[in-house]
Parts: sequence; structure tokens; C-alpha cells
Amino acid sequence: MGNSALRAHVETAQKTGVFQLKDRGLTEFPSELQKLTSNLRTIDLSNNKIESLPPMIIGKFTVLKSLSLNNNKLTVLPEELCNLKKLEMLSLNNNHLRELPSTFGQLAALKTLSLSGNELRALPPQLCSLRHLDVVDLSKNQIRSIPDIVGELQVIELNLNQNQISQISVKISCCPRLKVLRLEENCLELSMLPQSILSDSQICLLAVEGNLFEIKKLRELEGYDKYMERFTATKKKFA
Repeated sequence: MGNSALRAHVETAQKTGVFQLKDRGLTEFPSELQKLTSNLRTIDLSNNKIESLPPMIIGKFTVLKSLSLNNNKLTVLPEELCNLKKLEMLSLNNNHLRELPSTFGQLAALKTLSLSGNELRALPPQLCSLRHLDVVDLSKNQIRSIPDIVGELQVIELNLNQNQISQISVKISCCPRLKVLRLEENCLELSMLPQSILSDSQICLLAVEGNLFEIKKLRELEGYDKYMERFTATKKKFA
């Protein structure tokens, strides 16, 4: 991509607060954006070949609300990313991330996090510090179990489809705001699904198709009727 084309994009972004440059074969984060650290609200660099984010620049976007880097080649995220105090939406689907920075819990404004199609092997504990987080997508990773710390998650929707989950802590029933739990296409036996999800949680949409049991067996579990009451009540609300 020519310098003049990039310059034009930068000039437009200066006026709009939005920088979008997708499908351009970029191999690095455009250094030209450091001129716009105080006025960019949205950056979308999806469908490129970016391998890393520049630590010296990335944390300086003081008003950035939305950052999308789907379909790139990121393997790690710099700690400096966590300085983005206004960031509400972070989308990093289809990269090669194995973990999140230890300071990830500092992204206090974050509401939506998408990490589908990465190489995460565990539920990142840093997510439990994020009090405004509503939706988390961790589908298509390599997560094998859900530990006790899950009970501290504040999310409304948690997508864990297409992982390798065979164990789930009973603490998942303690999530105070969790309404939608997606566990399709994992390695769950019915005996490993905590019954308290049905009988004693806020969850009103449980998606578990494609595991190691028949859905009709789920309907025979104690507490299923309570779950169906919540499911039906929610359905009516949105009808």
C-alpha cells in the first residue's frame, strides 16, 4: 500500500476519529497513527498480517473505545495495551494468542471481548477483575476445564463453544449476571455438567449441543424445570 493512500486514511481519521484499514496485507501497526493518539475512538485493522503491537504507541490512545485486529498474526499482547482506560470493545478473533497480559484487568471500561479462534488453554483469570464486562467470546480455543475462579466473572454472556472442555466448576452457578452460557461442541459428559446450572443459577439460555450426551438426557435432570421457567420467562420478555 502506497504512502499517499495511507496518508489519506490518516487525514480522514483525524477528522472522523475512526481509522479503518482492512484487507491491505499490512505486516505492522501503522506508526503514522501515533499522531492521532488523542483523537482516535475506533481502530480497525482486521484481515491483515500484523504480528505484534508497538508497546511505545498502543497504550497512548487515550480516548480509544473500540479496537479490532481480527484475522491477524498476533502471538502476544503488550502490557501497554492495558493502559487504554476508555476501551469498551476489543476484538482479536483468529490470531495466535496463548495468554493475556497480567495487567489485562486494568481495562476497566471493557464491555465486549472477542478472542475466538486463538490458542488459549485456560480461562484467563484476569477477566474476573473486569466489572463492566458483558460479553466474552472464547470459542474455538483449546480450553479444557473451567476453574472455581469462574464464579467471580461479571459477564452476561459467555461463549465457550468448540473448545475441549470436559470439566466445569460448580462455581459457574454463582456468576451474578450470567444469563447466556454457550458450551456447544465440547467434551462434556452429562455427569460433569453441574446440576446447579439448572436449579440454582441466573442462566436462562444454556447451549450444550454436540457434547458426549443426548440432549433428551439433560431434560431428565433434577432442576431442568426451574431452568425452563427462566428460559420461558426470558423468551416472553423478548417476544
